[in-house]
Amino acid sequence: MSVLLEKLSALKIIPVIAINNADDAVALGQALIEGGMPSAEITFRTPAAAQAIANLRQQFPQMVIGAGTVLTTQQVDQAIEAGADFIVSPGLNPTTVRYCQARGIAIIPGVNNPSLVEQAMELGLSALKFFPAEPSGGLPMLKAMSAVYPVKFMPTGGITPHNVKEYLAQKAVFACGGTWMVPADLLEQRQWQRVTELAQQAMAVVS
Repeated sequence: MSVLLEKLSALKIIPVIAINNADDAVALGQALIEGGMPSAEITFRTPAAAQAIANLRQQFPQMVIGAGTVLTTQQVDQAIEAGADFIVSPGLNPTTVRYCQARGIAIIPGVNNPSLVEQAMELGLSALKFFPAEPSGGLPMLKAMSAVYPVKFMPTGGITPHNVKEYLAQKAVFACGGTWMVPADLLEQRQWQRVTELAQQAMAVVS
């Protein structure tokens, strides 16, 4: 997990993507890489997720690829088989966490209050997703939790070009998840150059 954390910390922003057509994954990956963002969290919100991860892994072996919105152990299996580097879940499901630990893949589950942080620590976790970040109190909530718990957070949900730098300035934050550089309409229209431009702009904000 420490190696993964180092990689995610260096990336700073992880694009969170719901992709409907796995055949678009390689073009999308190329667009992100050209934008200086060689990473992706492909969410299991669509049936194309596992194949999209597999396509990215085959074409871009050095890319850091997460499987997001993972809700079941079956999806964990699919993500591992596809070649995902880590698992992200919106909430803290002890069954899913233990299953990932048994299978030897890192999981970053979602938490948004002190009780969930303590449950995550009880499971041996120290890297957590703060989700949904802005609706859950944003920076004030993050600062309050990080003041008392020795864990690191990846805020996701409501992260924008306007607040990402402030989140990343927190010592307890190792990276942020965001969707603004990969909006659904651009993916549907295959506007890859625009995705590259948005990725470049996002990285310029935090560089």
